[in-house]
Amino acid sequence: MATTDKASPRDRLLEAAAELFYRDGVSVGVEALCRSAGVSKRSMYQLFDSKDEMLAASLERRRPWYEAQLTPADGAGAPATPRERVLYVFERLAKGSATPGYQGCPYLAVLVELKDPAHPASRVARDVKDRLEGFFREQAGQGGAADPAVLARQLMLVFDGASARAGARIEHLDDGLAAGTAAALMDAGGMA
Repeated sequence: MATTDKASPRDRLLEAAAELFYRDGVSVGVEALCRSAGVSKRSMYQLFDSKDEMLAASLERRRPWYEAQLTPADGAGAPATPRERVLYVFERLAKGSATPGYQGCPYLAVLVELKDPAHPASRVARDVKDRLEGFFREQAGQGGAADPAVLARQLMLVFDGASARAGARIEHLDDGLAAGTAAALMDAGGMA
């Protein structure tokens, strides 16, 4: 883990949590988190009420980076059409899935592991997934899809399925299958 002595105990805990929860799952113990962060358990509990709260905070902290990795920024060189913006997401997924240590979408993993929609981390993860679906729905609407809400749900199924299969090393997304499937769905849904 790449932490510095100048990072605050809270920052070190959140960095350790993001790394360990993604790599090892949400069942990582408090002792392992504290050891990795170089922070005492007492300090951890002064900063966070519980491990659950720390998990939620680490997911929330990672959100801007995660969303920036997937969705296109506005400006010169940005994908111009709604269709291109959707395909950009799938291209970024393919690129990200080829990086060492990729284990799928961290937000989907939390939802699957916890199975508790009321858990604070589940609420953060669900919000991130809902925002991506909202992005797809907005693009589908702008692109003239017959039913933007259904197309957005279909695109989420492809995104989450591709992410999970790539994270499990069952699929390699560099062959364009996920983007091609998204394109076929957009065609079938009447999206230009």
